[in-house]
Amino acid sequence: MEFQQNERVSIKLGDDGVAQVRLTRADKMNALDPEMFEQIIKAGQALHTMKGLRAVVLSGEGASFCAGLDTSSFGREPSSDEPSLTERTFGNSNKFQQVATQWRKLPVPVICAIHGVCFGGGMQIASGADIRVAAPDSRMAIMELKWGLVPDMGGYALWRGMVRDDVLRELVYTNRQFTGEEAQEYGLATFVDSDPHARATAIATEIANRNPHAIRAAKRLHNKMADTAGDELLMEESIEQHGIMRTKNQIEAVMAGMAKRAPKFEDV
Repeated sequence: MEFQQNERVSIKLGDDGVAQVRLTRADKMNALDPEMFEQIIKAGQALHTMKGLRAVVLSGEGASFCAGLDTSSFGREPSSDEPSLTERTFGNSNKFQQVATQWRKLPVPVICAIHGVCFGGGMQIASGADIRVAAPDSRMAIMELKWGLVPDMGGYALWRGMVRDDVLRELVYTNRQFTGEEAQEYGLATFVDSDPHARATAIATEIANRNPHAIRAAKRLHNKMADTAGDELLMEESIEQHGIMRTKNQIEAVMAGMAKRAPKFEDV
């Protein structure tokens, strides 16, 4: 599907195959209102089938990445035809979970750049990325308990293996704010950088210069690691490798490496 630029999300695909995806509700610190949920999901659907896509940089315009749920939505009455939270409307996820889990489901790596505030749903969206780069002074929190709620946008599934159990429990139970530097210590940020967007773009650009078939295969394997038994995972490795070896792109990776030149890959 073709994504129509709007007041909530923008996508720009570069010639290098790196898509810059930005939350664009800057005047509200990219807080999540109903329209924001809808447009983020539409962006993910467009990316899923986008030709020439090799990597994604996810960021927010303005002073912050995402302030979480727009508090004006707290009093909103759900429409009569709105699915229940327990209905799986997007594969294994409901609508609210999909805005975070879809980044993990994308076939290419997603690098999230975090700056300013990253609270609640914003924290869970960032957690859906493969890699997170946070500004050292960014303010982050798993905020839902402050409002008498539990994290319910896919966080528990995404945080598994990312954060030490007792650390995660304390952050959830207290909704304590922490910095980007602390996030790296906890496992919620991969890197800390004063210019997280530039660092995220550099990582995405490097990924975009790898065999795109192998990158997608590697992401599929990473996504299976937590839930797949050892014997089955060994077989999955072999299946992915068998499908890549001696293909045009794999041979090009070898030839370019031997010649110390930039590779020229065919896109998926």
